[in-house]
Amino acid sequence: MHWLTGPISKYVVWQGRATRSEYWYFILFTVIIGVGLTMVDLAVGTFDEKTNQGLIVGLFRLFLVLPLIALFVRRLHDTGRSGWWFWVLLVPLVGVIVILVFFCTDSQQETNQYGPNPKDIGGTGSGSPPV
Repeated sequence: MHWLTGPISKYVVWQGRATRSEYWYFILFTVIIGVGLTMVDLAVGTFDEKTNQGLIVGLFRLFLVLPLIALFVRRLHDTGRSGWWFWVLLVPLVGVIVILVFFCTDSQQETNQYGPNPKDIGGTGSGSPPV
């Protein structure tokens, strides 16, 4: 459950690392909740057909902007890259592919400049134990 509470509790923490599973489970959670809130918008009548956006799901997405960007940066740190790689998303198509490859890459096993491997911190990781 840390994958759910961690990104929200660290909503503006730009330092440290986030594991692959923490990132992808949080994305899965936000998509599922977003679909559910869209259904609520449709049922309540707060869904706008012109903009294809609902009020409730829009507020949910607004709430998640900073936690998602911070999680994004920490995930880049986990692969040994600077958070400035975020801006590669401005390159059409290629940027999304590059980021997707980075986010599917496993963590750096050793401690990097952004901190120790988060898999080893809890003692449940597959990496080598800290020395």
